[in-house]
Order: sequence, then C-alpha cells, then structure tokens
Amino acid sequence: MQKKFKIVSAILGDSYRSNDEHLFACPYCKHHKKKLSVNIEKNVYKCWICETTGKDIRRIVRRYGDFNQLQEWDKLSNRVNITDFDNIFAIEEDNEPLPEKLDMPQGFTSLNNEPSLSASPALNYLKRRGVTEADILYWKMGYCMEGRYAKRVIVPSFDVNGDLNYFIARAFSSDPRKYLNPPCSKDVVFNELYLEWDTDLIITEGVFDAIVAGPNAVPILGSTLRPNSKLFMKIVQNDTPVFLALDPDAVKKEQRIIKMFLNYGVELYKIDTVGYEDIAEMGREEFIRRKQNAIAVVESDYLLEQAIANI
Repeated sequence: MQKKFKIVSAILGDSYRSNDEHLFACPYCKHHKKKLSVNIEKNVYKCWICETTGKDIRRIVRRYGDFNQLQEWDKLSNRVNITDFDNIFAIEEDNEPLPEKLDMPQGFTSLNNEPSLSASPALNYLKRRGVTEADILYWKMGYCMEGRYAKRVIVPSFDVNGDLNYFIARAFSSDPRKYLNPPCSKDVVFNELYLEWDTDLIITEGVFDAIVAGPNAVPILGSTLRPNSKLFMKIVQNDTPVFLALDPDAVKKEQRIIKMFLNYGVELYKIDTVGYEDIAEMGREEFIRRKQNAIAVVESDYLLEQAIANI
C-alpha cells in the first residue's frame, strides 16, 4: 500500500491524512483546498467539491500520471497485459489508407423537414418503435423510397468533423433483410460528433437501443468492438466510464468485452437487460431505472464470479 501511496503522491502532490484516507488537491476541479479523498486500501476516491468519484484509483494514475507510473501501479496490482496499453495506439497514421467518402443513399429524404405523404410509412414504423419527434431531429433520421435502400429508415452517423461515416438502413416494409449495410467499414464511432467523452458512455448493440438509452449512447454495430477499434481507443484515451447494456442473449460477447475493458482499467458498469429482447423493447423509463441500479464491474469480483460459473 505504501508503494501505491507514493505513486499517487508523486502525481497529486502533498496530502494530509484523515482516518484511513488521504486528502489531496483534486486534479479534476482544481479547487485550492485538498478535498479529494483517496482510500488506497479500498481503491476508491471522491472529491467533496466537484463530487467526482471512482472505484479504481488506476483511473487517476492513467489520466494524470506517466506510463512508467501506470506500469508500476499495474505491477503492484498484478494486472496483466500492462505493456499492451500503448501498443493499441501504435498506429502510424501516415500509413493508414484514407477512408472513401461516404454519401447519403440515393433518394434519401430527411424527416427533419415538414413530412410529406411518402414519409408516412417510415414515420409509422418509427412511432411503433417508440421513436419520438425529438429523437428524429436529434439523430437526423430520414428514409428512402427508391434505389438500393428503398423502403428503409436511414439513421446517419457523423464523425467528429461532421462528415458522414456510416448509416443504418432499417426496412420498414416486409423485406426479409431487416438491415442493409453501406459499402464501408464498420470500424467507426457512431455519431461521434455528438458524444461526450468526459461523462458516462452507454454502449448498446444496435442504433435503436442507443436511441432509447439516451444522447450519450453508442451502438457497437455487431461485434466491431475490439482493442484496436476506434471506439475502444477513444474510451481508453479519454478514460471514459462505460455502462454496458447488451442484449440478454449476447452472453459470450458481453464476457469478451468486459474482460477487454477490465484489462485496460476502464471504469465499467453493467446494466441488467434480462426480461426484454433488447433495450429498444424495454423503453426509456425502464432503462433509466435499470441504469440507476447498474452494478459496478470490479475485476476481482468478476473473475471470481466467472470461476464459480464454470465449476
């Protein structure tokens, strides 16, 4: 514990002791008084001014320390794969092929405008799914009545520069192909333009789940979340707390993602989705209630739980 305390002190500066806790100056709100309470033994911290809290001091080491301090912290915590942390960002941008420009599909009509008669099937479909007018405006939804994506609702995605980087095309007719993907990579941060990285991020399966979950929610578009994916790198780089809300039947995928996040020290919470096919079916009120009751995923507890489950 003393070695960990020295690392925290090297990062945050002088402190004074109060019972089992040490009070430091808070690096988040930068208040002039020492109001960040850190309990090394319990591995938690809280600022009594800005109310920033955390269930893993590693977040502070990761954000405000250097790599050597992080590496030393991980050794003391018996964390695995500590040398992989920087490797996931070791991408030479000059060697990356530039993505091809993606355009809205042929015949795209925005639903943000005064709806015409042709928009009725798309609007009726969205209404049945619980999508509100505010959702339509926020997500800049539209539809197509001709071309490859005819009779489909279009939910576009924009990168941090405001350029189209993907879109979801969901059939509102009886087409057996519910979704039709655009001709581009799925390795995007869906609607990155609107995401905030310094607050809770909700990860869902699909875009309609994300619509229900709220403005700071992002769909993973199938199984595209992996250590070198753009979304994962953004989360780790920004030390963003994650609320995981996958479909109940995605057990193996969920286990893989949880393990991946824990390996990189991401503050992680799991939202219970049992009882519904997905979040879209759950509805907003129930989702908000379940998010409030989300369970923090702690590495030691999670590993023990998995070990018991495999007996």
